[in-house]
Amino acid sequence: MLKYKRLALLSILTFAMFTLIYSINVAQDSSHNQLPQNEAVSSDGQHHDDVVSATDHAESGAGHAEEKLNAGKIIMEHVADAHGWHLWGHTEIPLPIILYSSDRGMALFSSSRFEHGHKTYNGYMLQGQKVVAVNEMGEMDAHHATVNEEITANIFDISITKNVASIFICCGLMLLIFTNIASAYTRKRKGLAPTGLQNAMEPIIMFVRDDLIKPSIGHKYEKYVPYLLTVFFFIWIANLMGLIPVFPFGANLTGSISVALTLAVFTFVIVTVNANKNYWEHVFMMPGVPKGVLVLLTPIEILGVFLRPFVLMIRLFANITAGHIIALAFFSLIFIFGQNGMGVGLAVSPLTLVFTVFMTVLELLVAFLQAYVFTMLSAVYIGAAIEEHHH
Repeated sequence: MLKYKRLALLSILTFAMFTLIYSINVAQDSSHNQLPQNEAVSSDGQHHDDVVSATDHAESGAGHAEEKLNAGKIIMEHVADAHGWHLWGHTEIPLPIILYSSDRGMALFSSSRFEHGHKTYNGYMLQGQKVVAVNEMGEMDAHHATVNEEITANIFDISITKNVASIFICCGLMLLIFTNIASAYTRKRKGLAPTGLQNAMEPIIMFVRDDLIKPSIGHKYEKYVPYLLTVFFFIWIANLMGLIPVFPFGANLTGSISVALTLAVFTFVIVTVNANKNYWEHVFMMPGVPKGVLVLLTPIEILGVFLRPFVLMIRLFANITAGHIIALAFFSLIFIFGQNGMGVGLAVSPLTLVFTVFMTVLELLVAFLQAYVFTMLSAVYIGAAIEEHHH
């Protein structure tokens, strides 16, 4: 019992440490993301000077009005994809920018060339996290660059973004884990009782195979086990990686709509390709239903074929993103209240820390649950598509 209490205490302290690290990052982001109120960038990328009132000059003493913390902007920047891997303050790991334009050809350079969106490079600039083309080809201040809409429409951005790099890391971890386990089964400990990592992963693999995939698909389940196990562990590991706020983790991978869409499309293709005659008969002409009812029922069934992967995508994307947003919102409360005085911010900090630790523990459950639900629904859809007709 004492051992488990110590483990629980260690887990809470670990989550608290991660919370503090993330809080520091949020605080530093809030300081360097604020623009002076007398500077603005118009929709065409041009720089203008705003008129600052005499009252603002008197209050600031420096000619700039103090801007309040934009918590929503900071939160969305943390959950969104990026062309650099932010570490702290102004420090980030630059990632490769790979662009193709029919007018300018291929371009390959580091995201550090943009200097956090303040500079153009080789005729390109960052607007938020989107790379756009500008009329000027030289390196210059991004505030004075004019966006060329015609060129922007022809840009194909295939850059290695934060989410793409996170996919590589996740796949590398999976290869490392499962090649080690496979090696233990076939060579190192063949015929012996499992130990270590093999012993830890075997119950999970057996659970997903025997209690999730097999009952949902039936006797033909073995053909689909590799795909469904891969999806389960990819989502689960990616979710866990997103909860660790230090490099090379912390990316909101499964909370990206494009990643969730890709996984859903994989399931949709497998269901569509392997569906038998019985499945399509139930979609287009359900047996035993009057023809007058089929006029209404058939379009609904056809719509359902496309709604199923859509539900898979939205469920995964929304749940993971919502968890990150709630946790970051708790972080932001410290600095929102802190604008009324440092003492107020410090007073709120312990309560915020407790709520954040609670949300992190809850997110551990959600990380597994979303992998479980996605795999289960995929197995159910596959099972329905290959089910034989019962007389």
